[in-house]
Amino acid sequence: MSTHGDLVHSADLQVLPAVEWKAAARAHRERLDRLVGPYLERRAAGTTHPVVDFLFTYYGNKPSQLRRWHPGFGVGLREAGDYRGARGYYELPGEAGVFTADPAYLAKRRDTIAFVSGLLTATARRPAHLSCFGLHEWAMVYRTDDVRHQQVPLRLGHAGTDAVVESMSLRCTHFDAFRFFTPEAVGRNAEPLTRADQVQREQPGCLHANMDLYKWGFKLAPLISSDLLLDCFELACTARELDMRASPYDLSGFGYEPVRIETPAGRADYVRAQAGIAERADALRDRLRLACAELSSAQAGLDAAG
Repeated sequence: MSTHGDLVHSADLQVLPAVEWKAAARAHRERLDRLVGPYLERRAAGTTHPVVDFLFTYYGNKPSQLRRWHPGFGVGLREAGDYRGARGYYELPGEAGVFTADPAYLAKRRDTIAFVSGLLTATARRPAHLSCFGLHEWAMVYRTDDVRHQQVPLRLGHAGTDAVVESMSLRCTHFDAFRFFTPEAVGRNAEPLTRADQVQREQPGCLHANMDLYKWGFKLAPLISSDLLLDCFELACTARELDMRASPYDLSGFGYEPVRIETPAGRADYVRAQAGIAERADALRDRLRLACAELSSAQAGLDAAG
């Protein structure tokens, strides 16, 4: 059986000097702080936020995990004792203080890489649909008093919110949004959705599918670069903001101007913003697919060497 050292050698490990990778790590943290720094300060003080919280609570990734910079598989970091014990890393045998993504971790994530690659490839092959108008959030509070964000009111009230849902067709294609529909809203969707048919249904115009690129990127960390991961997170921030501005909630107290999808002008605004996000997501989806292909190729090489 091959040792870790043999595996790394076969992968042509590039080792970055401390001055180089620490500068990149510092730039990464500064970029993250520009995106959500003020939010993280409020969060530390115990303040909740109906828009930004989702990016950490729903996806289950801690800010501290996102702050750690990763160069990606096949790159080592010299004088990197801070990575001792970090998930997916190990110290290079015979190279004290040199840490790199562990080939054993790559092998462990083989099925995840294959699933992410398959889902993103299937999604990319479909045409984008831009006619949902963000009604998934409205469907989650349709004909119920149990709203998801108790600290903010419904912009049109319960009756007005229900009337909007009833005035338009629900065309959700994303199971992880659909599963939160109220029972009364489920039957109004154009098609029933299940987890089993997720790969067959997701499409590149979907706001949540594009937001989820961050989820899939995080599942690949630390095997992919933090530059790619943070690009996905930045898009998720933009998508989440549109998601909630188009929602039935009144978020004016948090500084968000509503996208009034109950009006023709509001729907046109939503589609323009959704299309812009979809275009950015197309490029990120391709980069994630390429990263998956490179990781699979690296794993095949390690298997052959073993």
